[in-house]
Amino acid sequence: MKALLGMSLNELQDIVAQHNLPKFTAKQLVDWLYRKRVTTFDEMTNLSKQTRQLLSDNYVTGYRSFEDVQESRDGTKKYLFPAENGHVETAYIPEKERATLCVSCQVGCKMNCLFCQTGKQGFQGNLSAGDIINQILNLPEYENLSNFVFMGMGEPMDNYDAIMRVLEIMTSDWGLAMSPTRITVSTAGVIPNMKRFIKESRCNLAVSLHSPFHDERAKIMPVEKSYPVNEVIHAIRQHDWSGQRRVSFEYIVFKGLNDSQKHINELARQLGSLRCRVNLIRFHAIPGVDLQSPSMDEMVRFRDKLNDKGIIATIRASRGQDIDAACGLLSTKRV
Repeated sequence: MKALLGMSLNELQDIVAQHNLPKFTAKQLVDWLYRKRVTTFDEMTNLSKQTRQLLSDNYVTGYRSFEDVQESRDGTKKYLFPAENGHVETAYIPEKERATLCVSCQVGCKMNCLFCQTGKQGFQGNLSAGDIINQILNLPEYENLSNFVFMGMGEPMDNYDAIMRVLEIMTSDWGLAMSPTRITVSTAGVIPNMKRFIKESRCNLAVSLHSPFHDERAKIMPVEKSYPVNEVIHAIRQHDWSGQRRVSFEYIVFKGLNDSQKHINELARQLGSLRCRVNLIRFHAIPGVDLQSPSMDEMVRFRDKLNDKGIIATIRASRGQDIDAACGLLSTKRV
């Protein structure tokens, strides 16, 4: 049966009209599904008994409980959620003054980046909007969440329509009414949908960069062959980032590969005058990949040299590495 979770207000209004229910029923459904987060129609007590029965006969709410959870020594939790076409992992990252949820959008990934465990499992399918937002609303720590990053399994711009529907639910007044500045959506640089996202959304953008040089980036990120890094940055420069909305560049540092002075100089050349931040991430080793992690001292030196060039760069703390919840480690290949 069709799931209602993940539907917009307009889509729920169509469902209500189809069954000749009162128009206000759609807003009641929105309230129960997204604000009260009930998992059964029987809990929707301001709907008539007949309406609840009609909905139960024709639909499911769409909520799916997590099947497993692992907790790291640093407090990070990794949840395993079932989806229509497989399983996905979701990382909950608590900090002193905020809590971030790293959300997945695909089972596996087509991008096949050399350094990423998700790509090693291949691509099993896109998540529906319902299975994406289920990771958020069905999280036990939901009330603690302050920030959301679509940086889990999959390439968000490769599942664009579902991502945009989820963002509509999260930010609309009729939905969760969250500030778009609390939400960041990542991309490996899929330019057509990235440009649409910049135009159609008010949420933050994060671009997986990892090298400013075409040939080098193509060796670790096959997407570079279709969407070269200079064209990605050019597309981003067409937007005015002077307001609250932010663009950042994710840069995994590999010892001896992308951490030299020439990389610093080229990053400064390409990103200079662009209002952005570079998030430096220490590479997390994965099986079968001959790339090395730098020391923390080397990370600090690389950051400081970028800062000296006028590029705002920070080192992102590794969280959940002991449970394979850190950047590049999510995978459900074993499930």
